[in-house]
Amino acid sequence: MKRREFITLLGGAVTWPLTAHTQPSALPVIGFMSARAMKDSPELTAAFRLGLRDTGFVEGQTISIEYRWANGDYARLPALASDLVNRRVAVLVALGGEPSAFAAKRGTSTIPIVFGIGSDPVEGGLVESLGRPGGNATGYTLLATQLEPKRLGLLRDLVPGAAVIGVLVNSDFPIAARQLKDIEIAAGNIGQRIFVAKASSDNELQAALASMIGQRVGALIVAASPYFDTRRDHIIAFTAQNRLPAIYHLRGYAAAGGLISYGPRITDAYQQAGIYTGRILHGAKPSELPVIQPTKFELVINMKTANALGLAVPNSMQLLADEVIE
Repeated sequence: MKRREFITLLGGAVTWPLTAHTQPSALPVIGFMSARAMKDSPELTAAFRLGLRDTGFVEGQTISIEYRWANGDYARLPALASDLVNRRVAVLVALGGEPSAFAAKRGTSTIPIVFGIGSDPVEGGLVESLGRPGGNATGYTLLATQLEPKRLGLLRDLVPGAAVIGVLVNSDFPIAARQLKDIEIAAGNIGQRIFVAKASSDNELQAALASMIGQRVGALIVAASPYFDTRRDHIIAFTAQNRLPAIYHLRGYAAAGGLISYGPRITDAYQQAGIYTGRILHGAKPSELPVIQPTKFELVINMKTANALGLAVPNSMQLLADEVIE
């Protein structure tokens, strides 16, 4: 199946001439901070560097990048932001979700910020409007955190016999309350019973997953959260061991053995973040760069996992999928 394209407000990438060679000491420095973990993000950082290259910047040749990773521990982010601000980076790139973006925004009102989040940046106070951000920050929103009701519907279609569907939510995620409210409303509208378990640490995650078995849930929604992304393999292993069908927000989960995912193509978003970073280094103002939004989302189904769970995926759902992993 041909994947749907990630549509942006950029109108296509711009090709920039390569900056003349300079000595390493003169290279502009980009501060890159993320709520995620480095080991879980090689394809994302590669996409970001590709976006930089689209605008004429090559790491180690024409720019330098200082990386900082929170590994899912949001409490570390303010210090990471402060460190990069003190280093007087040319651009502060804050990806991996709302906690990273908010920490960067609180850390500086002068250094240009390129953020990546899953919710509404206007509602969160990051920008004044999507078209004219104002201030020193712009970036992209995946709208991933607003898709939980859609994921509930897809999971119910896939496992119609699930009397109770579990919902795993990170209680420390800034918009967790919004995620949960959306799911509760959607579940009420279709008469679906849900069981909610919250986790923001490894001990809580272990207890939350165990509670799903104790409550005999028939399927599981893993709500979008950078912390869960850093614990992806553990969550997928748990669902496989307990034969629990689950839906996730990013393709990486399905590629790693998760049953199904629905959401935007995150590598495209990271590439656009690289392009925006490059444009700012070329002199563009964040206040005048519209926040990028996806208009298309991809449905990915792992048929090997479905077969292992004994699930018959409807042909109609397979035809809707952007990718079917055999």
